[in-house]
Amino acid sequence: MSQGKFYKKIVCIGAGYVGGPTMTVIANKCPDYKVTVVDISQPRIDAWNSDNLPIFEPGLKDRVERSRGKNLFFSTEVDKEIDEADIIFVSVNTPTKTFGEGAGKAADLQFVEKTARRIKEISRSNKIVIEKSTLPVRSAETLEKILHSGKNSVQFEILSNPEFMAEGTGINDMENPDRILIGSKDTPSGLAARDELVKIYAHWVPKEKVLTTNLWSSELSKLVSNAFLAQRISSINSISAVCEATEADVQEVAYSVGKDSRIGEKFLMAGVGFGGSCFRKDILNLVYLCEHYQLNEVAEFWKQVVTINDYQIERFVKRILRSMFNTLVGKKIAVFGFAFKPDTGDTRDTPAISICRRLLEEKAQLSITDPHALENAKKDLAGLAGVEFEPDPYKAVKGAHCIASLTAWKQFQKLDYQKIFDAMEKPAFIFDGRNHLDHQKLFDIGFNVYPVGKPALLHF
Repeated sequence: MSQGKFYKKIVCIGAGYVGGPTMTVIANKCPDYKVTVVDISQPRIDAWNSDNLPIFEPGLKDRVERSRGKNLFFSTEVDKEIDEADIIFVSVNTPTKTFGEGAGKAADLQFVEKTARRIKEISRSNKIVIEKSTLPVRSAETLEKILHSGKNSVQFEILSNPEFMAEGTGINDMENPDRILIGSKDTPSGLAARDELVKIYAHWVPKEKVLTTNLWSSELSKLVSNAFLAQRISSINSISAVCEATEADVQEVAYSVGKDSRIGEKFLMAGVGFGGSCFRKDILNLVYLCEHYQLNEVAEFWKQVVTINDYQIERFVKRILRSMFNTLVGKKIAVFGFAFKPDTGDTRDTPAISICRRLLEEKAQLSITDPHALENAKKDLAGLAGVEFEPDPYKAVKGAHCIASLTAWKQFQKLDYQKIFDAMEKPAFIFDGRNHLDHQKLFDIGFNVYPVGKPALLHF
């Protein structure tokens, strides 16, 4: 039992897109627990302690302000908080390796290992250590070997508790989850640790939504969930290419297919491809796992999901090029949206990066506008000539030859497109990479409209 007024003390190592929001919700729902988020980055922690949080997520700021300083804290005192904690969530970065064995597929686990070694070195009391980062199957085994190595008498129980939050709806996903998944060892101490984590979620999650499995099933379930979702996106995007060739309408096809209860309606929106920190990384991790176990046919199946995603991005760029008379040299393109999805400022693996780089290769001039992602966009395209970042979409389109709509922000749907059309060069083109705009209205204004997976609406 922890000292003081709190039942238990929780520390989360990693103040990123997972750690910060997850711990904020736990602190809100569990006032009897002290929740501390630690990170070695002083600027990041300073931002969490300010009015300008380091990430944008609807509802996050209100909840941070509700608990911060009461039972929610953000700190760089990593060692102190590890020592005092009863429960440790590990939520550090696990990017795809860019070097050595498994480069381009395997997860880079150096930060996880360093964290485990630090926990082992600092801890003077027994602790529950929870994998929150997305990790390869059997990573818990590696953590356990490190934590229990040497002469350390401290006992650690390892749990897997993958996150299933989607950026843009992350707070609601945590507060009203489809399920909470907890993997543990089937031992008395492992089950006791599992029950301690169940007790936390029981503050707000119905019992029937808390699923318990062995460690390996929990670790694999996270990879498989993201792989299945990405596979649906690539599937409908592949069909969008067929629709454009045959003059079918991908939205009508998706609606019809989605009405089949065996298939369902979600994740059947054609677009320029998936992005974010998880989908590509987790699929490639799954590919690497399959290759490791010599399941080569399975690996090839999942590779194709990524291949189709890359194909969709390149196909979108080529459609712009061909439609605008096979040259983009000196032409201004207003890019509407850079975040990988609306309601987030996250640009990790966003299709916009590849699309903008390709357009710049064609010597186009870009003016990028986005409600929350411009600072990240500047970092992603740093050093590239021919690009400007404009918060005001009406200024971004001035003198533009076309608009490339890459993120389905609701703000873009509400713009005055007559005013935008009047400010652009003619003929004016709009390429709706998310199929979220009113195409007929745009055509009636005078635009040449190119949706994804539908016939173009043209004035010539």
